[in-house]
Formats: sequence, structure tokens, C-alpha cells
Amino acid sequence: MMVIFIVVLGLGVVGWRMYKTGKLQEALVQKLGSRVFEKQEEMNLVYQALGFKEPRTYLVLFLNNTEMRPGGGFIGAYAAVRVDKGTPHILKVEGTEILDNRAPRNVSSPPPEALKKYLYIERWNFRDSNWSPDFASSAAKAMELYALENGTAASEITGVIGITPTVLQEVLRLSGPVRVGGELYTADNVVQKLEYEVEYGYARRGISFDDRKKVLADMTHALVSRLRYDVFRNWSKYLGLAGGMAKEKHIIVFALEPDTQRVLMLKNWAGTMKSADGDYLLWADANLASLKTDLAMDRELSYSITPTSSGRAVISAGYMAKVKMKYIHKGKFDQFTTRYRTYARVYTPMGTVFYKVKGSLRNDRTTDPGTVDQGVENGRQWFGAFISIEPGKTGELEWQFYLSPRVSDQIRAGTYKLLAQKQIGTIANGLTLNLNFGKKVIFASPGEPQDQHGDTQYRIAADLREDREFEVKLDD
Repeated sequence: MMVIFIVVLGLGVVGWRMYKTGKLQEALVQKLGSRVFEKQEEMNLVYQALGFKEPRTYLVLFLNNTEMRPGGGFIGAYAAVRVDKGTPHILKVEGTEILDNRAPRNVSSPPPEALKKYLYIERWNFRDSNWSPDFASSAAKAMELYALENGTAASEITGVIGITPTVLQEVLRLSGPVRVGGELYTADNVVQKLEYEVEYGYARRGISFDDRKKVLADMTHALVSRLRYDVFRNWSKYLGLAGGMAKEKHIIVFALEPDTQRVLMLKNWAGTMKSADGDYLLWADANLASLKTDLAMDRELSYSITPTSSGRAVISAGYMAKVKMKYIHKGKFDQFTTRYRTYARVYTPMGTVFYKVKGSLRNDRTTDPGTVDQGVENGRQWFGAFISIEPGKTGELEWQFYLSPRVSDQIRAGTYKLLAQKQIGTIANGLTLNLNFGKKVIFASPGEPQDQHGDTQYRIAADLREDREFEVKLDD
């Protein structure tokens, strides 16, 4: 996938379309691929993905993480791209609202209950398709709705690629600023400037609503011009950038072909909910009509467990867990910022038993407690609720539940493992663990500060810039 990113980034530059046989492209793939893949089987899949055997068509989702959705960010725009012998051919680029508004009237696609309840929509639109925090699930739904709405080359799609604006920021940080339509775009202002252009600036320029996102295509052309030689002179830097963006889930890929998807998951480029043989935690927010307020939000996630009685755990009940998200709204009401309305879900192992929730709201116009939803997805138990935070304020949503019996049994047997997965598109939410096992901790990875050794608790502060794994060994 990193190879694909570099190749596509350099495609069309320095006259690549002159090389109809794809020999130049193939040579570059071989050079870059040897740095990433150890097995020839994996290289063969890269050649296949880049259309050296037969053309491949991809649905590219632009995931706006200033408006978070469970699968990475609101899908404000998309592209259909065919790759043939390493060279991309753009079939379509437009705003998702155009495709949704063009959809046949007889399309029937009931939306998730939360979208229906809080946004009052009756049809599941393509732009809302990434409702799952598991990218494979969201990609499959995106392909389904794209086909229902008669998207370009829908029957030919072989994979889905998700990209957040964070990638554009980091590319500009490497390449330097670019000028588009008389405006200078830098790594520090590109997200805000693009938001302004597609929401307000287009009218000032005399551009129609349907063409307002043409600035994205103009930005692409400007980047291609800037990167014409830079990407080849500094390919190792761009390769490192691609790897970092994939690890941090700002570039994610889904492939219909099972062997390719297996490699993507092995390399941690697929954005899937991973299997875990111990405890598991994933918090997913869904910005519901809160403009681009995620730019103004800081988040701090804390997770604690305690035995259900003083001292050692009661075998029949085990351990009580609390997971709390603290939302810090640093903004004020303006054209891009409003109160933050989110439908938040926490994912835990199967067998987790809900106890209670604190901080949920019925809606953003009342302080009445909200309802709690529960469900199962990808072999995980989830709980969901709504909360709203006013500008300049702090809000908290806390779940309490009994740990899965399987996890409690592992603790009693002397081992605890936790996989904490980040939500696709988030930057580096804070993560604090305070885990009381009721028995002495004898080993932990990552380790605690030395002055906290020797007791029954594991305390550590980290972040969710990427997925995190923790392991604790306990005295019998």
C-alpha cells in the first residue's frame, strides 16, 4: 500500500503517460517494493493491485476528519480511479452530495437508527456509509450504496481507499506550499482554506454549487506540478510518510480480493477491528451535524478496572470497568464551529455486561438523560449514546460494565492483555489506564514509572496516535 501511494503520487508526472507498456512504472515498483515486502507473493499482489496484469478500479473516499465519523471522517467527496500498468486514469471526482441527489428515487436503504433519530434521515446515503469503525465493513457498505446510486464504474470496483486531510497536510509539510486559484496553501492552513472554499468561497468566485469541490481537482494538479521531481528525488521521505500515515490510519485500504486483503491486514494497513485474545477497547465518535467542530475538540480517554469487591475479585462477578471520554471544546460559535453533537460507541469483548452510563443526553436541547443502545459488531459488544458539548465547555461520557468472564478468568490466571484501537482519522487522543487487579503486578509492558512498582495497580499515560497494546503479569 505504501508502494501504491508513492507510485500514484508520482503518476502522470515527468511524462509517465508516454510509457504505455508500463516498463518505467514496473521498474519503480520493483525498487520501492523491495524495501517494503520480503515475500515475492506480496510483490505479486502489488503488481496486481497496480494493474500490471489487468486494469484495477478503485473507489477513493476523502474522509474529512474535521467532521468525524466512525469510519474515519465524513465522506465529503470521492473519486473513481482506474489504474492500468501503474498509471491512474481518473474516471470521476465530485462531492458525495451530488451522487446522493442523483440517486434513483426507488433506492431503498434504511439508515442506522442513530442517523434516523438524530439527523432525521430516512435513506442511508453514500456519504454516510462509513458508519462502522471497521474500514472493511464501511468499505463494503460504501460499495453497496455506490452501486445502488449508479456510481461511475460501480461494477468494476476492486478496492476502496480512504484518505484524510491529514495526509495532504503532511505532504505539504514535505513538499512546501502550493498556490491554487491565487491562494497559498501550506501545511498549517490547507484544511481550513479548503473548508472555506467549498463552503463559502466558491460563491464569491462565481462557481456553481455543483462545481464547488473542483478546488480539490485543482489542488491535485498543483501538487502534481510541485511533486514532479521532488517525489523521485526524495522518494524515501515520501515512502516513510506513507508508512506513518498508514500506521496512524490516515490512509486505509480495503481489497475485494481475499489474498490482497490478507496482506493489507498483516501490514496493518486495512483499518480493521483486530482480533484480540484479551481485553479490547475502541471508542468511536460520530459528529452529527456539528459542522467542522472536530477541529476545536480535544479528547482524553480513560479506562479503569477494579475487583467487584474490596480485595480480591469475586469469581462469580469478576471486575467492574469504567471507560470515560472527556471532551474539551476549545472553540466558539462561528461559520465552521458549533456545539459538538456526537453519537459515541464503545466496543468491548463479547460477554461484557452493561451496568450504567453517565453523561448521556436525550438531545442537545435538554439535560434529560439519553437512552442507551447496545449491539454486536464484528464479534464485539458495543454500547452507544448521544452527548452534546457547548463551545468553551467540557463534557464527559462514562460507561460502566462488568468485564467479560473470559477476561476476568485471564486476570485470575495471572495475565492481562489489552488492545486499545484508535478510531480511524483521529490524531492522538489521550489515553490513561488505571487498572486495579487486586493482586500484585510483577511485570508490565509498557512499564510503569519505577516509583509505582510493587502494588496491585497498573497506571500509565499514553495516546492513541496508533493502536496500542498492553500486557501485565500478576502474582498468583
